[in-house]
Amino acid sequence: MTTMHTLNPTADPATDIDEVARLIRADGTRVSDGELDPWVDDVDHAFLRDLYRDMSLVRRVDTEGVALQRQGQLGLWAPCRGQEAAQVGTARALRSDDFVFPSYRELGVGLVRGAEPADVVLSWRGEVHATYDPQRMRTAPPQIIIGAQSLHAVGYAMGIQRDRGGEIAVAYFGDGATSQGDVNEAMVFASSFAAPVVFVCSNNQWAISEPVTVQARFPIAGRAPGFGIPSMRIDGNDVLACLAAMRWAADHARSGAGPAFLEAVTYRMGPHTTSDDPTRYRAPEDLEVWAQRDPIMRLEALLKAEDAWDDAFEAGVADRADELAAAVRDAALHARSREPLAVFDDVYAEPHTALAAQRRRFGAYLDGFADDEENAR
Repeated sequence: MTTMHTLNPTADPATDIDEVARLIRADGTRVSDGELDPWVDDVDHAFLRDLYRDMSLVRRVDTEGVALQRQGQLGLWAPCRGQEAAQVGTARALRSDDFVFPSYRELGVGLVRGAEPADVVLSWRGEVHATYDPQRMRTAPPQIIIGAQSLHAVGYAMGIQRDRGGEIAVAYFGDGATSQGDVNEAMVFASSFAAPVVFVCSNNQWAISEPVTVQARFPIAGRAPGFGIPSMRIDGNDVLACLAAMRWAADHARSGAGPAFLEAVTYRMGPHTTSDDPTRYRAPEDLEVWAQRDPIMRLEALLKAEDAWDDAFEAGVADRADELAAAVRDAALHARSREPLAVFDDVYAEPHTALAAQRRRFGAYLDGFADDEENAR
């Protein structure tokens, strides 16, 4: 098996942005691609507006999440600004019964799959029972361990095979995860058993502070055929190309032909997480270049060029984005955290001496803060 789309195996994984499949250029011009076009021939202006709305909502919630963390309402936040097209486009190509295994940055995938406002913030506060119902959203809880979800997705896909189901599993991960054993082992199993799974690598150019050129000498999508998995390298800032590519990949996996692999070439415009300072390791001119490739701006340009944009639509999207952001903020501000010592309550069904000792030590630690507060007065 080979790649579905022509891939230059010697392309630089970071700089050769033109070595990708795309349908919308950075300036909003619609271009043709013989392999992608058939997968989006049903996409009309209404569908494009829906994609624009979804990406705008993701960006607005992402902005709110960063603000809430900076204000002390969340412990951490993993921004996805700049990656909206890769997330929304691929997620919109899935069926409702497909099962998704995301990393911690797939906010857009979660919102497309039906996440409620509380679902996207309470886990970042560390609240008990903070995550969503995986069965309702057909989406596993976000995985923090890098690449581990790829194995989970393949295992689930092998279960689908044995149940003779018609759905697929999807694993999302970043470029850095492809250097982990888990992702490579997952591809071995997926290929060997022809599992109905799609691997989606969001190549945002940075694995925390390590550039993709340290992770790979050549395009990441070129690795998959070595496992016998067809792959495609797409413009991750082109939501239409992401939709088309995922439709191809999902159809391939669902047909019984085995796994498929997508590399969505995009850029992480913000920090790795809110505990990171990207100004220490990347040049500001890189941000300027990628700002011109913004996924939301390019779709807006296309809609305007095709007379599918008006003030009412723009205002409606802005209002809906503000409403959703307000609901997210309300969910965070009205969350009621348990008392710190309650973290020990549900560890064991019966009393445990070691746990009791840990509770006493933690209680003494907390009492130390009370002394500091009293001295401050």
